[in-house]
Amino acid sequence: MGLQMSRSVGLLVAALASGAATVLWVAVASDRPTAGNAIDQVMFFVWTLLYALDIPAPRVLLAAVCLAIFFAVGVALIEYRVTNKSRKSSDFRTAPLAPKIVMAATRGIFAGPVTITVLIPAHNEEASLSATLRSLLSQSHRPERVIVIADNCTDGTVAVALRNGVEVYESMGNTEKKAGALNQILARILPGQGDNDIVMIVDADTTLDAGFLAAGVARFTSDRALMAIGGLFYGEPGAGLLGQMQRNEYVRYSAQIKRRRGMVFVLTGTASMFRPRALMEVASSRGSALPGNPGDVYDTRALTEDNELTIALKSLGALIISPSECTVVTEVMPTLRTLWVQRLRWQRGALENIGAYGITPSTLRYWAQQLGIGYSVIALTTFLFLIALTLFSISAWVWFPFWLGIGTVFTIERVVSVWRGGWAARVLAVTVIPELLFDMYLNAVFVKGIIDITRGRKGSWGHVEQRNTARSAKTQ
Repeated sequence: MGLQMSRSVGLLVAALASGAATVLWVAVASDRPTAGNAIDQVMFFVWTLLYALDIPAPRVLLAAVCLAIFFAVGVALIEYRVTNKSRKSSDFRTAPLAPKIVMAATRGIFAGPVTITVLIPAHNEEASLSATLRSLLSQSHRPERVIVIADNCTDGTVAVALRNGVEVYESMGNTEKKAGALNQILARILPGQGDNDIVMIVDADTTLDAGFLAAGVARFTSDRALMAIGGLFYGEPGAGLLGQMQRNEYVRYSAQIKRRRGMVFVLTGTASMFRPRALMEVASSRGSALPGNPGDVYDTRALTEDNELTIALKSLGALIISPSECTVVTEVMPTLRTLWVQRLRWQRGALENIGAYGITPSTLRYWAQQLGIGYSVIALTTFLFLIALTLFSISAWVWFPFWLGIGTVFTIERVVSVWRGGWAARVLAVTVIPELLFDMYLNAVFVKGIIDITRGRKGSWGHVEQRNTARSAKTQ
């Protein structure tokens, strides 16, 4: 069922999103009166469907607003109900990591102070690794142990790690990318970990804010039921306009998580902390309650191992958060080609993950998210198409107050949502058009992901190696 579901998930998402868009579109167009014979009525209907600049009827506007609120509230209520049920669960078979079960198992037991073992998977990360290690070793709460996992490296990654005084583990015969390398080292260290011996996974191109570990330790100390903490990530400087677009995107995502009070969609691979109990439970559940090979923490078949591990933990009832105090700076893609490779992997991975798990209470939010993206692809593409059609159809531009007001509200929202990103972020947001084109680029990635997964094409990792530029050289 898992493989078949993974193949059909693209079609299902596309069909549902297209169906919803078509229903709303036809409903708006059918509100217009028609006259004349049948051919005239059809021609008028088609023209109205494609080209109408006047204000929709009040009942159509009200219906659209009510539908949007209904779906948003519905998804939020379902997510709240699933989370609340998980937290109260006492069924070890279905939710072994539920807070109630974890609290009962650790009541009255002192597991010692919280310690941190940091694992840094690295494949040819000579250019960026030194900055990552420097940010870790200068934390206000210094980690007890740092291990760089050199996975099939052909550059100076190992030398950089040793020069910074940390441990190095070189993967052996690994053909499963990042997930396989992590599985190897986790199989070695997890058996010796206690309840308070936190395992942290950090990407080799990530720098942590100085208080990240201290904030994480405080959270784990105060809440025994907490199983994992993810970081909120922001984009590094540079990469021109394309880099700023990605930074704006990351600022908006972080603001969204803050509004959700840390309720996280994905435990980001850039930097996340885990209790050993959580990782060991995932490993023991693989092949039965969870997809993957028995004994593996990470599913090596998943293109986006961090997203898959998040779903796995939620499926087992784990309490996970991304506190606003735990922030990191990660790389941005410098070119459209590298951005395409990165985002196609993310999109393919997200679709494959929900296909592998199917429709369950823990994955409903992820299904809704993919449907929302699919609908937005249709809406934005149609909007830009109609703008172009209007430009070719009229001899003089006419300003419609209603649509001008809608556009103003949209622009204000875009600016406010990136306000914390600084003036460069605000200026880019207020221009609107560049970010709309960026969104269209990401829409093309989404469509490509749908097509590839439906046709059964094998997804690729698409690792982007950092170049040893002047900037990276300064960090070494």
